[in-house]
Amino acid sequence: MEHVQTATAIISKEQLLHHWQGHRGLTRRVIEAFPEKELFEYRIGGMRPFFIMAMEVTDLASAGIKGLATNEWDAYLPHDTGEGLPKTKEELLAVWDATTSRLDTYWQQLTEERFAEEIVAFGSYPGTVLSTIMYFIDNEIHHRGQGYVYLRGLGIEPPAFYERPRI
Repeated sequence: MEHVQTATAIISKEQLLHHWQGHRGLTRRVIEAFPEKELFEYRIGGMRPFFIMAMEVTDLASAGIKGLATNEWDAYLPHDTGEGLPKTKEELLAVWDATTSRLDTYWQQLTEERFAEEIVAFGSYPGTVLSTIMYFIDNEIHHRGQGYVYLRGLGIEPPAFYERPRI
């Protein structure tokens, strides 16, 4: 598909951040809904435990926003090595919250003009800054959906997907 650039803004840079942070808040509530043991061990159909999915989302957002803002990309994501992974729900939520703060900090370094720039995220994934941000958000939604399936499999009602701040 060919990339088409337009001069018409649909939402502002700050509205996009607000949208992303709304998704992050909802995913955080999904993490909170899990019982401790099941967050780290429960699986369905060969899928990974939800904490590993949450770490992937966290790593992409944390390393990704740094790369988008500075054009300095880490060669690997921390969850890839298995080192330093949280051992408790409390530790996972602390990592989640630190990533949210990092996102806010690096976001301020992005200019609106930069959103149309072509990049190669993590040295492997070509696209624009905006398409990469959209991928990070889509990836989070995808994994949160898997978390919803896990919670329902455990007999736990997940948070309402539509309970996010409005733009």
